Amino acid sequence: MSFEMTKGLFKYDFTDQHAILGIPLDAEFNDIRKRYMKIARRLHSDTCSFESQADKDWANQFLSKVVNPAYNKFSKESDRKEYSLLLAAIGKRVAKEQAKMQIESEAAKQLATAKDWEEAYKTAVSKLALKQYESVKETQEAINQISELNMVYLLRKERMGGGAVAPGSSAKATTATSTEKTAAATPATANPVSPPPPKVEPPNVQTEAYCRRAQGFMDSKSYAKAILELKEAVKRDPKHSKSHALLAMCYVEQNQATMAKLEMNKALASNPEEPTALEVKKKLEQASAKTKKGDDKPGFFASLFGGKKK
Repeated sequence: MSFEMTKGLFKYDFTDQHAILGIPLDAEFNDIRKRYMKIARRLHSDTCSFESQADKDWANQFLSKVVNPAYNKFSKESDRKEYSLLLAAIGKRVAKEQAKMQIESEAAKQLATAKDWEEAYKTAVSKLALKQYESVKETQEAINQISELNMVYLLRKERMGGGAVAPGSSAKATTATSTEKTAAATPATANPVSPPPPKVEPPNVQTEAYCRRAQGFMDSKSYAKAILELKEAVKRDPKHSKSHALLAMCYVEQNQATMAKLEMNKALASNPEEPTALEVKKKLEQASAKTKKGDDKPGFFASLFGGKKK
């Protein structure tokens, strides 16, 4: 029984959880939960209205192997943040490789040229979601089409300079209002005495402080807190190899191999001899080798390295 999706963001070895649930990329968690409950009622063996037993068996398997894991990605705040980071990385990759992009569905083609594309995107997703789980035949095709819409949406967001939208945030929140722009552009009429500038530590001192705090969190296995510290570090010094290496190690510990590889490569680009980055590289290579030999638990490293669900 195959549950493979092959279009849109799925082409990037990325499991598009939003497409599976039939929700836009900026959906609030309450809306995500409501949508999941509706799908669960539709597919669960006790409430499924599919006519044939084969279709009912398919629905029950799809619920447990595809829909439930998708919802689990949003059920915890820490998981939503991790997924948001991964989605942002995929958005940048889509923009970088847009010359190779292939769009098949008519809805995605229209979105690529739509003037009011944000509204057009939400309308198109909602339309597909209405019939997404009406039959076995429609389900996977609808997921593929929604994922194509997500791919085009991320591309247009990147072109606008907004980056990917974090789950649970508003798509319009990144755009300044006309009032804010006017206020920012209007010079002050008064001439107050400027206070003395605050004492600012050198960037490298600040960055190292973030790394020390992050290391402390890592020692106590509080990886989510460590990641927050390290994000601040790389904001201040994007080429700080140690920060990227520690981030990579955090992602390894949380079984986020795609993000781990991304941060590891950034660390090694700045310093090819960065010890933590080299350690991460070794761990990832060992994990990959185990997966190829079939030594590890079924599906664990397959999902870790971006494998598709079947």
